[in-house]
This record gives sequence, structure tokens and C-alpha cells, in this order.
Amino acid sequence: MIQRKQTKKICIGDTPVGGETPITVQSMTNTDTRDAAATVRQIKGLEEAGCEIIRVAVPDMEAAQAIRSIREQITIPLIADIHFDSRLAVASLEHGAQAIRINPGNLGGPEKLARVVDAAKRHKAPIRVGVNSGSIEKDLLAKYGYPTPENCQALIESALTNVAAIEKLGFDEIKISIKSSDTLTTVAGYRELSRRTDYPLHIGVTEAGGLIAGTVKSSVALGILLFEGIGDTFRISLTRDPVEEIRVGFELLRSLRIRERGPELISCPTCGRTRIDLFSLAEEVERVLQTMQSNLKVAVMGCVVNGPGEAKEADIGVAGGHGTGIIFKKGVVFKKLPEAELLPAFLEELRKMDAEAQL
Repeated sequence: MIQRKQTKKICIGDTPVGGETPITVQSMTNTDTRDAAATVRQIKGLEEAGCEIIRVAVPDMEAAQAIRSIREQITIPLIADIHFDSRLAVASLEHGAQAIRINPGNLGGPEKLARVVDAAKRHKAPIRVGVNSGSIEKDLLAKYGYPTPENCQALIESALTNVAAIEKLGFDEIKISIKSSDTLTTVAGYRELSRRTDYPLHIGVTEAGGLIAGTVKSSVALGILLFEGIGDTFRISLTRDPVEEIRVGFELLRSLRIRERGPELISCPTCGRTRIDLFSLAEEVERVLQTMQSNLKVAVMGCVVNGPGEAKEADIGVAGGHGTGIIFKKGVVFKKLPEAELLPAFLEELRKMDAEAQL
């Protein structure tokens, strides 16, 4: 049983973070924030996939000003991601950002940080202190060296020093992240940070890579941390459509029995008995499942012989054969159909079951 560490509770818009609240899955847009229409389209797709908090890059004043229009068209909280320019942080808050992500050490000094904190107070917006291995202050690197699994003190000290600077300004609605592109450094760093602070933690592996490498690295690091009760929000960082980040994120939570969203897909890896295009079949079923909310267990199996038996715990399943296939429920054959009719009939029955499960 996972014993989650109790952290300080904050709210990003109407979404609570920390304390005993559910671990939230978030992502970041990869559109040009100045293009509000494109950014909104992407966020709506992410909302449909289950994204609960979204972050947008703010590289200039035009992007900061676009936040107002974006906010008016979405339902999930929006975080503005700021680097170097304190004016962009203030402008983002003035235009509706519900939280900001900054590295206080690169904003240009105490006076500029104070202006950002004052704006956060006025707009009741939390601040995420975000430190990456590549953005640590030079004096800390000289003192501790570049972060490694054996020595991640530079990351820890950078984050906590910046948090202390914000606390001195009378502000404690804070979330912290200390990301590395190295899996073991990420795990070691967050373990130590969790021992030294009660602020909520946003966990993740930065610059993790594409779909395969990024999923593996993130799942290993975040899986370890979440199993140990560490982490209040997280992002699976992928060089991919950000919707994939959300899909991986919820599957990670499901695998640890922390949270479930939508049906669970069980599918076989195929073998020499497979006589149907199972890859395409599974992909289409998975696409449809992303739009569903119930907790059905759904199976896509490669052969009629073993399908119902191996997936007998599934609420509903489909198994292919040579030019034919079956739909089964709880291991019992429900329908036998020609291959061309199999997928449409299966999806129709699946949608019925999903609707009934939500009544």
C-alpha cells in the first residue's frame, strides 16, 4: 500500500494540489502561445485526454497578453512558464495565468523577484520554483559539482535557496520541481528534497526523449517516486504530441493503483497464430477508449482459440481469426462475425457498455 507524503495544500485555479488531494497529471503546449487559436485547440485536445493542468511558454509580451484569450476558452488551470524576464511573469498574471513557473535565480535580482511575488499575491496565484540540472547557479556548481545520483546537492540547494528568497517576501503558495534528464539523479534528488520540505512537489524527467525512450525513463523515475509516496503533480515529458504525455501519465497511475481514468486496455503481443491485423485493431480501440470515462476492462486479442481464456477477466473483448472473429464478455463468446464487421460491432457494444457503466 502506497503511503503518500502529506504536503502543504495549494490551489491552482480551482484545482487543489498537495495534501490529500489526488495526484494531478499535467502537460505543456508546444504551440506558439501567441497563436491563441492553435493553443486553445491543442489544450482542448489535452482536456479531452484528461489533462488537469496546462503550462504554456511565455517568450515575449505578446505571448503573455494572449493568455487572456486562451483562458476564456479552456476549463483547466493555466500556468505561465517564464524564463529571465520578470516583466513577462507580471504580465502573465495580469492577463489571467493562474500560476507561474519561474527560476527565481535568473529573474535579474531581488527587486525583480519582489515585483513578481507581489503580482502573485495580488492575483492569488501560486509560484512553482523550477530548477533543472542545466540552470543551476554557477556558485552552487562550483561548490557541489554537476548533479549526479550520488551527489544532487546543487539541485537541492538551488531550489531551497530560491524558495527561501520567496518566503522572505511573505509568500508561501509554492510548488517545487528539480528536474534532471538522468533517471537516477531525478530519483535521488526528489527523495532528498522530499525529506527537506513539506511543499508540494511537481516531479518529472526533463528532456526525456521520444515516445519509447521518454516513456521508459519517465515511468522508471516517476514510478519509483510515486510508489514511495513522493509527488503531487507530474508531467511525462515526451518529444511527441502532448496528448501522448497524458495517456502515459494516467497509465502510470493506473499501474500503481493510484488513480484510474477510463477503461483499461489488455492486448496480446501477437504470435504466429495471429491471422488478423491486430496492431491496427488495437490502435483504433485504444483511440476510442481515450474518450471514455468508465472503468471497463477491455481486451484485444490475436486469436479466437486463446483470446477469451487469457482475457477472461475483461468486461468485453475482441479476438481475431482467419477472416472471422468473436466478441466476448467475461470470457464467454457474445458474437461471432466476419472480420469486416468485427470492429464496428465491437465498438458499438463497447460504447453501450461505457454509457451503462456511467449511469
